[in-house]
Amino acid sequence: MDRAARAAAVLQRLRAAYPDAHCELDHDGAFQLLVATILSAQCTDVRVNLVTPALFKKYPDARALAAAPQEDVEGLIRSTGFFRNKAKNLIAAAQALVAHHGGEVPRDLATLTGLPGVGRKTANVVLGNAYGIEAGIVVDTHVARLSKRLGLTRHTDPVKIEKDLVKVVPRDAWTLWSHLLIWHGRRRCPARKPDCPGCELRDLCPAADRCAAPARAVPRSRSSARPGGRPAA
Repeated sequence: MDRAARAAAVLQRLRAAYPDAHCELDHDGAFQLLVATILSAQCTDVRVNLVTPALFKKYPDARALAAAPQEDVEGLIRSTGFFRNKAKNLIAAAQALVAHHGGEVPRDLATLTGLPGVGRKTANVVLGNAYGIEAGIVVDTHVARLSKRLGLTRHTDPVKIEKDLVKVVPRDAWTLWSHLLIWHGRRRCPARKPDCPGCELRDLCPAADRCAAPARAVPRSRSSARPGGRPAA
């Protein structure tokens, strides 16, 4: 089976397995999603969703956040990790939105990635989920890991992985593809203990037998014996 055929089969099966797959960052509109996605770097969606209600209540839009004291924003987002740099980027991005875009989040990839703290992944999240624009495929840790396990890429660099995926995934499913792989990665195929026996994709996955194989017992080393050949207690 070639990569395009495998990707099509994966898409069909995961659609059936996760009909409600969606972005798990709580948000209301493009600005909130932009903020939440910046906060999600090196942090779980669950933790971000615990932090953003208070943040959005105090700073509901770009104009409010652009004028926020950095120390205050840091205090509100501290538990997401890297909070000083994130607070700096959030405020700077809000200031850029106000200064150059009327406080609104741009609808194109090049302009979005020009904002402080916004890379290609964040821009793809916002465009796909807030605006329904299929500009690219979001490659997070789950998407990267599962795409490699499924034999759809050999790369580890997110940009190269995305280039491989857009060749085999239909454009109208680019945003959904990321949601499906993220949901599958969290619920069925975690990094350490994938549920290969119960996996909907087992017969499509080149890594299934390797991932499912039980770890072999390590033979006891002779060095663990006591002097004189007696085994250690």
